[in-house]
Amino acid sequence: MHNYENYNKVREMIDDRRAKARRLSDSRTLEMRSLSPEIARIDEELEKTGPLIFKTAVSGGDIAPLRLRNQELVARRRAIIKSLGYPEDYTDVKYYCPTCKDTGFLENTKACSCFRRLLYSENIKSSGMGNLIDKQSFENFDISVYAYDEEVLNKMENVLSVAKEFAYNFSKNRGKNLLLMGRTGTGKTHISTSIAKVLLEGGYYVLYDSAQNIISAFENDRFKSGFGPYEPTADKYLECDLLIIDDLGAEFVNQFSVSCLYNILNTRRNRGLPTIISTNLTASDLSSKYEDRIYSRIVGSDYKVLFFYGKDYRFFGRR
Repeated sequence: MHNYENYNKVREMIDDRRAKARRLSDSRTLEMRSLSPEIARIDEELEKTGPLIFKTAVSGGDIAPLRLRNQELVARRRAIIKSLGYPEDYTDVKYYCPTCKDTGFLENTKACSCFRRLLYSENIKSSGMGNLIDKQSFENFDISVYAYDEEVLNKMENVLSVAKEFAYNFSKNRGKNLLLMGRTGTGKTHISTSIAKVLLEGGYYVLYDSAQNIISAFENDRFKSGFGPYEPTADKYLECDLLIIDDLGAEFVNQFSVSCLYNILNTRRNRGLPTIISTNLTASDLSSKYEDRIYSRIVGSDYKVLFFYGKDYRFFGRR
């Protein structure tokens, strides 16, 4: 699923690039015509050549002379422009991306790399990951910081392996969920970001936000809906390909927040949309903080639990 708001934004950006390139070409063409009446005459003839070639081809005529004449006119035009002290391609359309000519797509209808780069950038901006994406990935997750204890190292190697499998085989993991549990600074955010980075690069729609912010968004929708027409903003949490709920348990727990959280988890489960939950709480803490219908969802069979071990390395500038 695409984030269609970002998808359309990128289409508009690329369309704007193409329009600017063509406007510049048109402006330079007018400039050259004003400097050389011959260029104006050549352009007039060239504009007639295209339709004439097509008409001749359809009627079965010989288009070779017409093509030759067209080539001669283009060569003459370039020579005149060069004689005026300009590059011979001065009036050509200079596309930002020559590969797709600023259409965003290739001849096989696949998205051009320029389109994918822009979409990736916009998806990062709207994902909630901020600068984390630039700093954290599987490639720079330093597993050696757990090497002080062989048992901890082995457990964290397994965590890393499961996280990579989840990310790199995401298309096969639809409906699967992860619960990341452990103390602050043991790597939960780094692993979450690494998974998100892989999926964002693959064009998936990923959202990352704190439990408190997510609940507040639904609460805001409910409040504003009572004051006339209003476009909901929280539905995105129910629709994205992957939702990462950070710091579960830090939010203020009341009847609305519990109901909201259950709705999110249940809706995404029914739609087969994966969710990752990160929490500093223990299983016992979760049990006492949330009612059974939520606790059984996230600690039961719906979620694969990954326990994070080790010291808080952020105090040492390691993560």
